[in-house]
Amino acid sequence: MYLTETHHQVREMARDFADGVVRPLAEELDRDERFPAEIYDQMGELGLFGICVPEEMGGPGFDTVTYALVMEELSRGYSSVADQCGLVELISTLLVRHGTDAQRTRHLGDVMRAKTRVAYCITEPEAGTDVSGIRTEAVRDGDGWVLNGGKIWIHNAPVADLGFVLARTDKAAGNRGMSIFIVDLHAGGVERGPKEHKMGQRASQVGALTFTDVRLPSDALLGEENRGFHMMMSVLDKGRVGIAALAVGLGQAGLEAALDYARQRKQFNQAIAEFQGVQWLLADMAKDIEAARLLVHSAAHKIDIGAPATKACSMAKCFAGDMAVARTADAVQVFGGSGYIRGFEVERLYRDAKITQIYEGTNQIQRMIIARELLRNGAA
Repeated sequence: MYLTETHHQVREMARDFADGVVRPLAEELDRDERFPAEIYDQMGELGLFGICVPEEMGGPGFDTVTYALVMEELSRGYSSVADQCGLVELISTLLVRHGTDAQRTRHLGDVMRAKTRVAYCITEPEAGTDVSGIRTEAVRDGDGWVLNGGKIWIHNAPVADLGFVLARTDKAAGNRGMSIFIVDLHAGGVERGPKEHKMGQRASQVGALTFTDVRLPSDALLGEENRGFHMMMSVLDKGRVGIAALAVGLGQAGLEAALDYARQRKQFNQAIAEFQGVQWLLADMAKDIEAARLLVHSAAHKIDIGAPATKACSMAKCFAGDMAVARTADAVQVFGGSGYIRGFEVERLYRDAKITQIYEGTNQIQRMIIARELLRNGAA
């Protein structure tokens, strides 16, 4: 098998944490839409944040395959928790690749230890999939900047300490005129909108942020001026691998629940697992989950060896997201009427799965990317 002993060890650690700490709280967190700070504190202590941060920068120094394994196992417990792991991974990657030594020293350790809560602030009312539509603007003022604009549907907006904000710094330059700024979200001029109430992943806090004449020091700029779009795109492949792995975890949790229920539930004097119709549902769930998992690992491996990975990452994200929605629906079907009732795990899994077809680029966009790569580079 291509997984190393280290891969197996980290996966088992993440699985034990998900089963012992995360899963027992999932129903409560979903019901109350509560930010589980106590879980994230423990994840910080265990090294489950910033998984790919190099050891010389204070991280575990694991590869992208390890990140995918952790995301899957955490999602088996509760996908909102995996979502936080994915967010921290993206922010950590931005700091590692593009931050100054001073920025990494100041922020990276606290982000990985869950002492600083972060938000990745890109989406706006006119800029979702089409990032070129952003209107948030940062204008030079002396040796600093002044930030104005607003973001919506931002993960962690209600609770974050730092926002990594994509803003225009050259109106005439299109995508080549954007920069990323590290913004203190407790600063004057920052206003938080109310927490959104979502269909699924309800413990992932989402809301709006408004910036009104927010003054930023010169060292708030991440990396080079006007390179923000490039920096954002540089972490998209890893982001899509993370969401794909999260989707696999949702499917796996649904399969495990459906298997247990099918063995126990009796109709017509036999377990429903004896009926061919149920067996086919279970078989289709298992084969599609395994196919998605292998796509995820293949894409992650391409990132790790420095091979072109965009097509593989889009394929993994698209296939795994569609799989998660279809196969958690099958899990509900195995449960029958019970699966439609709040409080049964499969009902939550089905709701949680839908977003995997939407964020980090909708699955329609992933198909466009896959087709573009095929037409440009061929089918190999």
